[in-house]
Amino acid sequence: MTVRPITIAGHRALSQRTRRVREVTDELRTLVADMFETMDAASGVGLAAPQVGSRWRLFVYSCPDASDTLRRGVVLNPVLERFGGIALDEETLEGCLSVPGEGFPTARHRGARVTGTDLDGAEVVLEDEGGVLARALQHEVDHLEGTLYLDRLTPARKREALDAVRDRGWRTGGILTWDPSEMEAAEV
Repeated sequence: MTVRPITIAGHRALSQRTRRVREVTDELRTLVADMFETMDAASGVGLAAPQVGSRWRLFVYSCPDASDTLRRGVVLNPVLERFGGIALDEETLEGCLSVPGEGFPTARHRGARVTGTDLDGAEVVLEDEGGVLARALQHEVDHLEGTLYLDRLTPARKREALDAVRDRGWRTGGILTWDPSEMEAAEV
């Protein structure tokens, strides 16, 4: 397993829709293993394929649900259903490994359900309401649609976020990835 570089806001891979997984190959299994390794090295709760430069429609996750039970796995070709009201808690900051070191209050539905398959073709159904998992499911599927959480911020918060990204100097410095095996997110 290898820790892969994580793409940063501004990288083209983050704005493109992904392709459906039609066959699980050894190469795909290696990608998933590397994604788990990368997510863990970065202390993340989820990681979508575009965040490591891949166009496949899949993500890995490792986070608690509303009952504080750790949930960990992979979902191929996820289909997302949102439910419950949309909540914006100014105290809860959503972050992203592709916007390292930053976090902003983000409106999300309280509940989410994802259906898909695992690497063995078995059906996966994940559902959560009010937990980190519900937020993570929505966040990761957004990545697969070419959407960053910054796109979901209120106009004032989006300006603040774009200023923070500009101040980090990634674009002007030509920095498109970071390696979580070499640095912490806050250092990027």
